[in-house]
Amino acid sequence: MSTEGNFSNARFLTVAEVADVMRVSKMTVYRLVHSGDMPAVRFGRSYRVPESAVEQYLKRAIVDGRTETG
Repeated sequence: MSTEGNFSNARFLTVAEVADVMRVSKMTVYRLVHSGDMPAVRFGRSYRVPESAVEQYLKRAIVDGRTETG
């Protein structure tokens, strides 16, 4: 079974907590959520981001550091 959509054991973070972990502004996190790059759940007027989504986003965003030769 896919873990996407199954939040029974998920730990949720606020936008401010995600911003602290990623060392970015809250607005950056909101942009990631609204663009669909980072999944989130809306509770009333607030968003909560599964901790696993932050980990997956950061893994995808890792820069290799090697230079391309062309």
